[in-house]
Amino acid sequence: MIEPFVKLQKNKAYFKRYQVKYRRRREGKTDYYARKRLVVQAKNKYNAPKYRLVVRFTNTDIICQVVYAKIQGDVVLAAAYSHELPRYGIKVGLTNWPAAYATGLLVARRVLTKLGLADKYEGFPEIDGSVEEVEALEDGPRPFKAFLDVGLKRTTTGSKVFAAMKGASDGGIFVPHSETRFPGYDAETSELDSEVLRDYIFGGHIAEYMRSLKEEDEERYNAQFSRFIKAGVSADDLEGIYSSAHEAIRADPSFKPTEKKTDGKPSRRGQIPLNAKQRKDRVRQKIEAFKRSQE
Repeated sequence: MIEPFVKLQKNKAYFKRYQVKYRRRREGKTDYYARKRLVVQAKNKYNAPKYRLVVRFTNTDIICQVVYAKIQGDVVLAAAYSHELPRYGIKVGLTNWPAAYATGLLVARRVLTKLGLADKYEGFPEIDGSVEEVEALEDGPRPFKAFLDVGLKRTTTGSKVFAAMKGASDGGIFVPHSETRFPGYDAETSELDSEVLRDYIFGGHIAEYMRSLKEEDEERYNAQFSRFIKAGVSADDLEGIYSSAHEAIRADPSFKPTEKKTDGKPSRRGQIPLNAKQRKDRVRQKIEAFKRSQE
């Protein structure tokens, strides 16, 4: 009987030439197709860095960074985190839409202060829900320009990444964008409802949900908004909290490190290793203790 011929698809030559993908691609952490387009700069820009507004979310924090790439790796020019917001009066809800906006506003004011552009480019202090981009001054430096880097997050309409982008844009950074991905945008009419966007910035949608949930199911309200209740924050307080936080961020966006609660002595984990004399003495004590127990 003649055996059927099976074509060898992957032979020794294939495996000798096989090249694994980048580590962060294998881990599913970086989209290199998108990264190349965010990082590569034109040669006639003479080594001018191409800045990115990097927005990332964890379960308990929002990270906003202004980053540029070098051969050695990425360099962070400025960063802001939502866990800094309690300093500005936002005690709870550090991962929601208004918190993302406030974090974007904080990183914008921080990087412009660092570059000496804070007085020239104040952004848009009056928040009315309209979408505007920072324009260059006639007799001054051009605005600081950064491109939004969303990573692997889906860019759906109303996503929190656009809250951080809106905060950075209102803070004075020129981030090229349109109004099509903000909450309140109607794809059929191609118009943005600015009132809806303003409500999101000041937590109006959260306040509305808090009121409705408290009426329908108070037990679930107490469980879901337990931190709000503990901090004494009600639905009517949200707009005032976020409004005052925006003013405080503009007044002082500087970074202040947290105080470390230590006594000044270096902490050592594990036991200190014994020398030869101490080890022999320890063995002798164990032998003597065993002999006493036998008597």
